Amino acid sequence: MCPHMAIIKSAKRNIRSSARKAVFNARRSKAMKETIKDVRTLVVTKDKKAAEGLLAKAYKAIDKAAKTNLIKKNTAARKKSRLAKAIQKVA
Repeated sequence: MCPHMAIIKSAKRNIRSSARKAVFNARRSKAMKETIKDVRTLVVTKDKKAAEGLLAKAYKAIDKAAKTNLIKKNTAARKKSRLAKAIQKVA
């Protein structure tokens, strides 16, 4: 038995709970990062119309991550602001 094995019942419950939450957090984080990356690639290829279309999806993913405290509120605001700014720069 390893020295860090949970012995107390509540500790075992907490381990199960945190493992479940980690799956949700990883999924939400991945969704956010992927949509941001998609918008950024569209900005690089100068496809303003498509980038603006995907912006709402990115905002949704960022807001959901902020709602569940995956990222802080100001971090979410900064990410959204920078995405919008990047799209505005595309001629």
